[in-house]
Amino acid sequence: MEYTMTIAGVEKTMPLCKITDDLYIAGFIMFNDVEITEACARDLLKLAPEFDVLLTAETKGIPLTYEMARQADKPYIVARKGAKLYMQDVVMVQVKSITTSHVQMLCLGGDERKVLEGKRILIVDDVISTGESVAALEQLVDTVGGELVGKFAVLAEGEDCKVINGRSHLRVRAVFFSHSEKICIKQNLMQHGVLRFSYKKRQIKRRK
Repeated sequence: MEYTMTIAGVEKTMPLCKITDDLYIAGFIMFNDVEITEACARDLLKLAPEFDVLLTAETKGIPLTYEMARQADKPYIVARKGAKLYMQDVVMVQVKSITTSHVQMLCLGGDERKVLEGKRILIVDDVISTGESVAALEQLVDTVGGELVGKFAVLAEGEDCKVINGRSHLRVRAVFFSHSEKICIKQNLMQHGVLRFSYKKRQIKRRK
């Protein structure tokens, strides 16, 4: 089963992945898709405030973050899933993602801390579901002394992701907007939720 939607002006066909017997979600993957990566980066940058550095978590947000950095001519930093041999003065936070079955660590080394310290930072991810990854990145920003100025994603899900860690002045911004009975892209591109699908009697419907 597949579902097709238009994101940032680009048609994207995604597989429907089974979560339970009556719930499927659309699997959005940016890897290997240059066209949609470039288009989403362009549209997100139109929403971005003034910033100095982009920050993402390893792995799936890297292509989008790189492309946003390239188009904006700004540096970007990747928080690694675990401390690496090259890292010194490591900062670590825990994160539990909906796409993994175990608790992970997000880490920054001393060199990355120097890039982020005192800078205006945009957090970027491809998809925000529970908000745990973004919350972990926020903790890293606070720890290294950066200033969080925005949180951006292509798709986002649920009310909880709109305001993470209670920062109501920094709501998640995203390319795609799904709202109540219809799915559409709004001019202000404020994210209310991602797509969820129930599969019953050979019909797909969006779960409220």
